[in-house]
Amino acid sequence: MFHGTMTALVTPFRSGRIDEDAFRAHLDRQIEAGVEAVIPAGTTGEAATLSHAEHKRLIEIAVQHVNGRVPVIAGTGSNNTAESIELTQAAKDLGADAALLISPYYNKPTQEGIYRHYRAVAEAVHLPQLVYNVPGRTNSNIEPATVGRLSRLSNIVGIKDATADMEQLLHTMDACEGRIEFFSGDDATVLPFMALGGKGVISVVSNVAPKTMRALTDAMAAGDVAGARSLQRALRELNRMMFVQSNPIPVKAACHLLGWMDGEIRLPLTPLEGEALDGLRRGMQGFDSGLEKLELGAN
Repeated sequence: MFHGTMTALVTPFRSGRIDEDAFRAHLDRQIEAGVEAVIPAGTTGEAATLSHAEHKRLIEIAVQHVNGRVPVIAGTGSNNTAESIELTQAAKDLGADAALLISPYYNKPTQEGIYRHYRAVAEAVHLPQLVYNVPGRTNSNIEPATVGRLSRLSNIVGIKDATADMEQLLHTMDACEGRIEFFSGDDATVLPFMALGGKGVISVVSNVAPKTMRALTDAMAAGDVAGARSLQRALRELNRMMFVQSNPIPVKAACHLLGWMDGEIRLPLTPLEGEALDGLRRGMQGFDSGLEKLELGAN
């Protein structure tokens, strides 16, 4: 159902509210650059700081403005299973094509608890769903056997794997026996991930370099490893800079430097400042993949 470059969208804010016009412009920018799906209200979209009304409104704007041009995969994850069911049902009612659900954080569930969480959402809401394994955020790892069990649920169609662990990826693929698709959640390892059978990436860096990331996933899908290697190298420093502080602090600053939106970010995250911001600016000024060059605004 899904493949290639899919962008985990930032959420523009202005004066404490969602900047709807800037968000619509960002959606258009992504689609015009060729991304193959968009993901509103995920980690990169500061979902943890959105009210339920804002969360649903962001999904609504995305679905209405995209208007079928690419799939909309709504972020609907929570560490509260009932809340995740509510958000996933809302995404379905609003017309999203699928949902992306983070593994429960803070609670530290067992593997059985993780399995039952995802199963409860899948059974409650008949919408294609992607599991999201990101141990650095959740303090838990979804083990291959657990993903294998989840892959037997009919509306769980894929997993976003942000572990950057290629050995675990292979074990997980073996456990799933081809029942679901695999998507990288780590921009720095898209090439090896796809070389092992992944179908694409749910990307942070594609917020600012969508054409280059799209070209990388296209090259891997076509078997052009040499071309993909060149593009992965071109993105190397930009990928690094997007994670010099917690995501989405750097990518939000990058979008502001490009003049696309205000740099406002919600507490407890704080804006990128000082040498980190200067380094980001210098790196962006030097980025030129041969497909796109980042043109900074007057910020």
